[in-house]
Amino acid sequence: GNSFAAGLDHPRWMYRWPNGDVLVAETNSPPRDVGGITGLVMGYLMKRGGAAVPSANRITLLRDGDGDGVAELKTPLITGLTSPLGMALVGTTLYIANTDALVRVPFAPGQTRITAKPEIVVRYPGGGNHWARNVIASADGTRLYVAVGSSSNIGENGLDKEENRACILEVNPATKTFRTFASGLRNPQGLAFEPASGRLWTTVNERDMLGSDLAPDYLTSVGLGDYFGWPHSYWGGYVDKRVEVLRPDLLEYAKRPDYALGPHTASLGLAFAADAKLGGQFANGAFVGQHGSWNRKPVSGYKVVYIRFNSLGFPEKSAKPVDVLGGFLDAAGNAQGRPVGVITDRTGALLVADDVGNRIWRVSAR
Repeated sequence: GNSFAAGLDHPRWMYRWPNGDVLVAETNSPPRDVGGITGLVMGYLMKRGGAAVPSANRITLLRDGDGDGVAELKTPLITGLTSPLGMALVGTTLYIANTDALVRVPFAPGQTRITAKPEIVVRYPGGGNHWARNVIASADGTRLYVAVGSSSNIGENGLDKEENRACILEVNPATKTFRTFASGLRNPQGLAFEPASGRLWTTVNERDMLGSDLAPDYLTSVGLGDYFGWPHSYWGGYVDKRVEVLRPDLLEYAKRPDYALGPHTASLGLAFAADAKLGGQFANGAFVGQHGSWNRKPVSGYKVVYIRFNSLGFPEKSAKPVDVLGGFLDAAGNAQGRPVGVITDRTGALLVADDVGNRIWRVSAR
C-alpha cells in the first residue's frame, strides 16, 4: 500500500471518471444543531475520533498521469457546494449529492475546473445526525438512487421529522421528481450495483445506545418497496422497545438484511471487485470501508474488509470478512485515520479515502 494523495481536507468519498481521473469530495457535516447533554457528549467523542472540522465543500480532481500510483495533479474541480458526498456521471452531466439537494453540472471530458452554477434536480432533507448523501446512476442513466440517512437515532424527535429520510430515493432527472425506492434504512451510505445480477446493494449504519453489541451494521441488496424496519425494529424483526409509537403491524414487512457487518463498525464505503486486480481471492465480492465506532468498547471497525460473493450475486454463506487494510488505530486506541469511501483505480488497485489522515491510500497486489 502507499499514499495516493495527501494533504486533503476531510476526504470522504471518491468517484472515478472514464479517463481514470479520481474525484474526491472533501466534505464534512454542516454546522450541527445538537442540543443538550447528548449533543455535548457526541461532540466530544466525535472530536476525539477526528470528526470535528468545518466542511471544505469542494470536489477535488486527482490525476495520476504517469501511472506510478501517486496523483501528481491535485486541483479543485468545483467549490461552493453544501456538504457534498456522492457523485455520478451520466453522459456529459455530473450529478452531485449535496446534503440537502441533488444537483448537476455540465462536464466536458478532460475538464479540470467546473465553474457552471449547479442546477437543482430535487431537494430533500439535509443535515441532522446523518448528513452525508450518496448517489448512483442506473446503467441507462434514466434513474438516480440517492441514500438519505435519518435525522435522529430512533426517531426520538418525532417521525414527522423523518419524512423522506432513512430511505433510498429513486430520482427521475428528466422530470425532476422522486419516489421512495426502499425505506426503514437508518443510515444507508454505500451504493453499488452487483456486477453479475445488476442488483442494487447498500451499506447501512444501525442504531446506537443498545450497548456495544447491538445492532449490527449491515450490507444488503435492496429492491423496490423493501422496508428494513427502522426505527421500530432491526435485523428483520427485533422490536426496539425504546421507540415511542410501537408498530407491531409493520413487523411482518421488515426485511432481514443479507449480511451483518458487526455492531458500530460504521460501514460506509462499498465497491464490488468487478475490475479490482488484487489477486484471485478478491475476484468476486465486496470491499467495505468501516469508519469505526465512536461509542463502543472495545472499538470496532477502523479498517477495510472484503466479503466473498457467490455466482448468484450474494455473500457466500460461510464468508467471513477478510481484512484488506488496517493499522488506523495507534497502540493507545486513538484514531490515526478512518476509512470511508472505497473505489478501484484504473489499474485495478483499491483506493481508500481516510478523512482523519486526510489522504487517500492505495492498496495494490504484491
